Order: sequence, then C-alpha cells, then structure tokens
Amino acid sequence: MSVLPIVTYPAPVLEQPCARVTVFDRQLGRLLDDMYETMIAADGVGLAAPQVGIAKQVAVVDIGDEHGRIELINPVIIEMRGEQIDVEGCLSFPGLFGEVPRANYVKVRAQNRRGRLFTLSATGFLARALQHEIDHLHGVLFTSKVIRYCDLEELEG
Repeated sequence: MSVLPIVTYPAPVLEQPCARVTVFDRQLGRLLDDMYETMIAADGVGLAAPQVGIAKQVAVVDIGDEHGRIELINPVIIEMRGEQIDVEGCLSFPGLFGEVPRANYVKVRAQNRRGRLFTLSATGFLARALQHEIDHLHGVLFTSKVIRYCDLEELEG
C-alpha cells in the first residue's frame, strides 16, 4: 500500500461527476487499499477517488466506530430522513471548516470491491461522512453547502 497525493481545490477533477466503476479487479482493490492508507495518514474519516485525482465512483469511510472500514463503489443514497447541522472539513480544503446541514439518517446502496451489492443504514456522524464522500463522486463540494464558516479558535474551544 502507498500514500497517494491528495488533490486540493481548485483542481478540476474535484468538481466533475465521476464515472461508474464497471471493472472489479486487483487494480481496484489496490486503489481502495491506497485510498484507505492515504486517508489514515492524513487523519481523515473519508476519502473519495477524485481527491486522489481519479474520476471514478469509489470512496472509503472509517469514522472509528463498529463499522470499521467501509468501501463504497458506485454508491447511491436511497433514503434520507431528518436533519443535522454540524461542522465539516475536507482533506481537499486544508484548514477550512464550516457548518453544513445534512440528513441525520441515510440508507446507501453500493458495491463492494468484488462488485457485490450491499446496503448500509447510518445516522449521525457516519451519515454525515457518507453524504460528504458521495457528494464528491458527483462533483459536489461541501463548500457549496456551508451555511457558516468557522475559524480555528471556535473549533479548539
């Protein structure tokens, strides 16, 4: 596994819709492993393929809970409920944080690294992380949803 360079805004790949994955091979597995390693090295909780310069519908999420490492290929949110507003940051926007409204509950259908479909239900922080990464795959950045930017003093307090 290797740590990949993280693409930062305004790289064009961050704002383009990503292609669906149709080939589930060793190369995809390596990408998922490298993305996970990159996310951990950067102290992140999620990473989408466009953030490492690859315009494919691939993301990894690990918020440190019982779900552990979640690999999402061609994910679709099939159900959303409720609302939460909390602070988000993004590895592609170092040092930038803002309050973003998100659904409090999501149900996601995706494929695993072998191409098998699965569904995942999530609430709270995990629901937020999933929505953030899935947005990346459609070229949607959290900055387009921020209702208020936060400064570092607020976050450290």
